[in-house]
Amino acid sequence: MILAKVVGTIVSSHKTQKIEGIKFLLLEKIDPVTLNGKNDFVVSMDSVGAGIGEIVFYVSGSSARFTDVTEGKPADSAIIAIVDFIEKDGAYTYRKDKAAN
Repeated sequence: MILAKVVGTIVSSHKTQKIEGIKFLLLEKIDPVTLNGKNDFVVSMDSVGAGIGEIVFYVSGSSARFTDVTEGKPADSAIIAIVDFIEKDGAYTYRKDKAAN
């Protein structure tokens, strides 16, 4: 699983029928301590209802096809969880309820 922040949306009006109705989000990988972006982006299919500014876990490769939304779809990246908090060495580096989007 890879930690990232949702930084945008991707809209495609022409696509294969297998992926119609699936939301695509633009993710930026982040440092889990500083939450700074790594300037490394990926487009991912959303399987959990994530939104702009949220910290998420995503999977890539064949693992991306194991969600209810992406099963049997041509997926290479899927958001599988929305992060509630990140704790390192006894201190929170991120708390969703305290985050400013």
